[in-house]
Amino acid sequence: MGTGAMGTGAVGTGSPPKHKATSSGDGTASSGGRDRYLDLLRAVALVRVVVFHIFGWAWLTILFPSMGVMFALAGSLMARSLSKRPPWSVIRGRLRRLVPPMWAFALVVVPLMFVLGWWADREEGFWWFLRLANYIVPFGAPPYPYESGSPSGLLEETWAEQAAGPLWYIRAYLWFVIASPLLLWAFRRVPWLTLVFPVALTAVLGSGLVEIPGETGEALTDFAVYGACWVLGFAHNDGVFRKVPRYITVSLAAFTMAFALWWASGHLTEEGWNLDEIPLAQAMWSLGFCAILLQYAPSWRTLPGKLAQFDSTITLANNRAVTIYLWHNLVILATFPIIDQLWLIPGIDAYSTQLDASYEALSLVLVWPLLGLLILAIGWVEDVAAKRRPRLWPNGTREA
Repeated sequence: MGTGAMGTGAVGTGSPPKHKATSSGDGTASSGGRDRYLDLLRAVALVRVVVFHIFGWAWLTILFPSMGVMFALAGSLMARSLSKRPPWSVIRGRLRRLVPPMWAFALVVVPLMFVLGWWADREEGFWWFLRLANYIVPFGAPPYPYESGSPSGLLEETWAEQAAGPLWYIRAYLWFVIASPLLLWAFRRVPWLTLVFPVALTAVLGSGLVEIPGETGEALTDFAVYGACWVLGFAHNDGVFRKVPRYITVSLAAFTMAFALWWASGHLTEEGWNLDEIPLAQAMWSLGFCAILLQYAPSWRTLPGKLAQFDSTITLANNRAVTIYLWHNLVILATFPIIDQLWLIPGIDAYSTQLDASYEALSLVLVWPLLGLLILAIGWVEDVAAKRRPRLWPNGTREA
């Protein structure tokens, strides 16, 4: 599995309201505006995803389980929309906001794959072309070459696999959106059963009791692992956390997270404590982590205190979250040939050891301005998808 949510559109859109901070008591903004606490969590989750994909530090999946958080936020906003509008209208709106940015991504990536020598898999036949349609509407996992180009090219041979890596999330998000009317109906009638069911399914799949091979198994596992987080979003929107004493939520969450670490300790992979590779541990840790975040969730109409200085950055991240998520792996790859140019500087060989040691850090520095350029170049597609006036830099300022 990879490691990023979709909010009011596909990941959250709109500039922050300019009203005084208020609280409705149920964890949502009292007048139906943007909840800046949720926007802050989404921005942090996106940054963590980018940092993880540069450094690969497994402990980051424990420090902040971005994917679980992003699915929980998306579930809350989905429930909010379903409470106000007919299900088909909500689903159609989510699809409309998600698919055009996906098309923009595919229009660049897929032709590049073909130019670098990729072609249809003869063994799959017509099925291969049907799978290619997942670049248009991501109901399943789109195909890509595991090796592309040449070792001496600007892009490393695994670039296509890395570029397509984030698409698992788009597929999972789409299926959660489609299933949400039924899930919300079930949650409002049997809440605990609806919350526990994805965890039980993860236990069956993650423990190896039942193995479902191929893409079907991967899709079902993703749905199970993050299903409880999505349902927690329903609970947040419906004010359930206001009715549950905090000590109960924290106690259950602590037990759940302790179990996750215990399970992970006995099922470590080659990537160590990377919970992304340990489904049951990821499900339990994300569930407990998100429960605490939502139990203590304030309802901010504006960012308080020192957080206010990050207002424009957080607004931009939320308005361009789909773009950032879809493209961040390719942008990271683009930093490498730029950094390699440093070795062409005369006399730089004397500092080659230091450069090698700081390679990832340099990539982290470069990735943000490159993402900024990408936002300027293609981020406006999110506005068009949402039927808004295209904006180059929607950070909430009057000029944007």
